[in-house]
Amino acid sequence: MITDPTAELYYDPFDHAIDDDPYPIWKRMRAEAPLYRNDEHGFYALSRYDDVARALPDWQTYRSGRGTTADILFSGIEVPPGILLFEDPPLHDLHRRLLSRVFTPRRMVAVEDLVRRFCSDALDPLRDAEGFDFVADLGAFMPMRTIGYLLGIPEEGQQQIRDLNDTLITVSSDRGGSGDISPMVFQQSIAMFAEYIEWRASHPSDDLMTELLNAEVEEQDGTRRRLERGEVLAYTAMIAGAGNETTARLIGFMGQLLGEHPDQRHELVDDPSLIPSAVEETLRYEPPSPVQARYVARDVELHGHTVAEGSYMLLLNGSANRDESRYTDPDSYDIHRTGGHLSFGQGLHFCLGSALARLEARVAFEEVLRRWTDWHVDYDNARRAHTSSVRGWARLPVTMG
Repeated sequence: MITDPTAELYYDPFDHAIDDDPYPIWKRMRAEAPLYRNDEHGFYALSRYDDVARALPDWQTYRSGRGTTADILFSGIEVPPGILLFEDPPLHDLHRRLLSRVFTPRRMVAVEDLVRRFCSDALDPLRDAEGFDFVADLGAFMPMRTIGYLLGIPEEGQQQIRDLNDTLITVSSDRGGSGDISPMVFQQSIAMFAEYIEWRASHPSDDLMTELLNAEVEEQDGTRRRLERGEVLAYTAMIAGAGNETTARLIGFMGQLLGEHPDQRHELVDDPSLIPSAVEETLRYEPPSPVQARYVARDVELHGHTVAEGSYMLLLNGSANRDESRYTDPDSYDIHRTGGHLSFGQGLHFCLGSALARLEARVAFEEVLRRWTDWHVDYDNARRAHTSSVRGWARLPVTMG
């Protein structure tokens, strides 16, 4: 979007036009209002790298337990236990230790061949086509199959779960809206998995649902207990949702950016060992999850102002990734860039699925670039997604040659 530098500085996470291209507004916020206040929705926002990097691990000040997406936090909906993204210590630490034992390096290594097969299943039928859709044909297919396999959800149920999840997190409000969300969103999300959990309880297998059903959590006093059924459901819903959405958007963004940068794309064709670097630069340049919402648990001084306990704060890691004080020429896409990013967060909420997302994106583009070396994005038929938790493309068709 083109932003008039003389216009009122206004940022609204529920405004579709802003969400389509927030970077010009975020650039103004870094320069003009590093502590931004939106009176309409009643939140503050931090946009500079140093501020966001300092705030993300500071869970004592910036709490996740009331929700980490703006719509959930602002609504005051009660968050059920077991959804790691929406928890603070000590409960968060108990649950994260459990999931850390589930998402082991051994399991991630073992899943690579599976991811490659899912990519081949998606791409091979399209070899002779004039084009394909990076999201609909690959991004929405492979991560769903992978996380479905890991959880133990049969293929016939995976698309239904993804479709319902899309419906639950889609934000339809434009400017003036508030991203209203159903008070039943968690119950609806968790209910999707109840039947699978009940069936798996009597039909154990080598999958995450079985591990969760048999898992024990160690309480603060040292006692151990099995997870309650509601916790297993919440864990499963969280893993399925997070495992689908963010990687699908990452693949879409990478398809777009490599389409726009043919010289860098051809470097990857000639040297596939550069693909992991391209994944990291895509994560920096277009993070699928660029805004983290937090509840301010104690007064904090920021840029000469006191942000009071009880306030809402948005940590704009997507803006921080483009901060001129941190990166040289940050608005340029460069697969040789080093220096890291904040797209997976920092501290105790660092994304537990980061290794899986990186693996899926790397393998996806190894397989794409084995089959096609040139494509052009069909922007006339591309369509953005507008959800409460991620940015990205809902459709990204490309033509070959």
